[in-house]
Order: sequence, then C-alpha cells, then structure tokens
Amino acid sequence: MTEDIAQKIEGFFNQYRSRSYGKGQILILNGDGTDHVYHLVKGRVKVYDVTYRGDEIILNVFKPPAFFPMSLAINNVQNPYVYEAETDITIHQAPSEEVIDFLRANPDVLYDLLSRLYRGVDGLLGRMAHLMGGSARSRVLYELLVECRRLGTRRADGSCVVDLKEADLAARAGLTRETVSREMRKLINQSFVEVTRKGIVVYDMRAIQEKLNAGL
Repeated sequence: MTEDIAQKIEGFFNQYRSRSYGKGQILILNGDGTDHVYHLVKGRVKVYDVTYRGDEIILNVFKPPAFFPMSLAINNVQNPYVYEAETDITIHQAPSEEVIDFLRANPDVLYDLLSRLYRGVDGLLGRMAHLMGGSARSRVLYELLVECRRLGTRRADGSCVVDLKEADLAARAGLTRETVSREMRKLINQSFVEVTRKGIVVYDMRAIQEKLNAGL
C-alpha cells in the first residue's frame, strides 16, 4: 500500500468515531448481517469458524490498516464466521453504503483492496493445498511462514518473532494442540524455532521454506 492510498483510507475513516474493544470481544457473530465496515487502527482481529466438536479454526487475521468485512458490504449477505478481537483493538466504524461510494470514487484504493484480496486468496489456496495433501509438519511449517510474513516482527539477526502461542498456531493450521506441540518440539530440537513468553521465534525462515519445499 502506497502512502497516498494509506492517507486516503485514513482520511475517509477518520470522519467516524473511534471505538476500542478488549481482547476476546466479538465484533460480528456468525449468522449476523452488518451494515457497517470496520477500519482497524490498532491490534488484530481474527476470523474463525467453530467445528462440530467445538474447535476453533482461524481462517484469517486482519491487521492495520485493513477494513472489513467487505464481502458482506458488497454482497449484502449474512456472515458465516465470527469476527473477534485477537488483541486489544481500536477501530473506526463506517456505514457500508458510504464505504462503497468511497471505493467507487477512488479506483486506486479499490485496486489496492483487490490486490491485497488476491494475495490473501493465494495464501488461502496454499493453506488448502497443505490441508488436503500435506502432513502435520508441513501444515505447521506453512503457518509459521505465513505468520512471519504477515504479522511477525523481524529482528536484526534475521529471525522473526510471532506473537502466537501453540494453541493459536493449532487453530490456524487446523490441528490439535497436542499435534502442534509434538511438531514444535521436533523443530525446537533442531534449533529452527523457540517458544518464549513473547511468542514463537523462527530463527531461519529460509531453512523453514526449504524444509517445506522438500516435504520434510
């Protein structure tokens, strides 16, 4: 996203009152419709489904300056998922019709939105491929890479810190906590990752990618 587009988005949503929500608060429930679009200023929002066993499967995570749920705003359909604050968040809430008018009047912003959408679709297709044909290890490796690229904090030594626990990683990979813990222990023993109080440290993303490519 260019600085010009970021300023346009911020300028539009700043017309509307800022709201704050605590970690764990629900923005949109599955089955609900919505006539507003949320612009995320601070924090993260996760989108998830719940299986028949009660397991949480995380489908997407939004970070600033994302605005959502555009599929509901454009198509005017009911929402099938849960949108929840994964951390403390600050948002602006704008009427859907006004957001659509803003996008129509600013094709550069719309193009940027489509570009980010398709990058997200590519990520979902990659996840689907590993869910359908990969092993538990490949699913864990893939999620670690995705989280580093999207949400991780890069350090001077080339490592990446992701603010996640093993339970969060399990929800993203569609695996049980026990399976993820077992795979993480293998990676820890090989000095590829470390689990700390700040999150998961990935020491060498290139090595993780090579292991994923090799199917190890």
